[in-house]
Amino acid sequence: MFVSASAIGYYGDRGDEPLDEQSPPGHDFLAGVCVQWEAATAPAAEAGVRVATVRSGVILGRDGGVLARMLLPFRLGLGGRIGSGRQYMSWISINDEVGAILHALARDDLSGPVNLTGPEPVTNAEFTTTLGDVLRRPTLIPTPLVPLRVRYGSELVQHLLVEGQRVLPKRLDQTGYRFEHPTLEEALRAAVDRHRRRHEP
Repeated sequence: MFVSASAIGYYGDRGDEPLDEQSPPGHDFLAGVCVQWEAATAPAAEAGVRVATVRSGVILGRDGGVLARMLLPFRLGLGGRIGSGRQYMSWISINDEVGAILHALARDDLSGPVNLTGPEPVTNAEFTTTLGDVLRRPTLIPTPLVPLRVRYGSELVQHLLVEGQRVLPKRLDQTGYRFEHPTLEEALRAAVDRHRRRHEP
C-alpha cells in the first residue's frame, strides 16, 4: 500500500461548485503541480501496488498551519473575513487527517484519489464567524490583504486564501469513515482547547 499526499488545490478555484474525487482538475499553477504529483504514482500502481492519492484540505491543528497563524490576531479581536468571504474553505481536523490516512491504509477497497476534508465545507465568512465565537472575540474587521501579499507573495495568497474549493469527502463516506470532528465548531474547539492547555503555565 502506498499513500501519496496531495491537496485540494488539485481542483483549482471553483466557486461554490460541489467537488468530489471524480471532478476534473483546475487549470492554475497549483492544480498543475497536484496533477503532476499524483501522476508520479503511476509506476507503483502499474506494478500492482494499491495507491491512494489523498487530497487534503485546510488542516486544523494546534501546532502549526493556517490556524496557528490566525489565533493571535483573532484573540486580539483583529480577525476578520478575507476578501469577499464567499470563497469556500474545505477544512479537516488534524485528528481526522490522521484517522482518514489510517482508514485508507486499512481498507483494501480504497485506492485512487481520496478527499481528506470534513463533511461540511464552509465559506471564509462562516469560518471567521465560527472561530470568533469559539474564542469569544468579535470578527468585524476584514483582514487586509496587502500585508499578507507582501509577506507570503501575491500568488500564494490568491490561491490559498482568496480563491476556494467546496470539496466533499465522497470516498471516505462510501467506505464508512466516521469523523471524530464532523463540524467546524467541533474541530476548532478541539484545536483551541489543546493549544490553550499547551501554553498554560
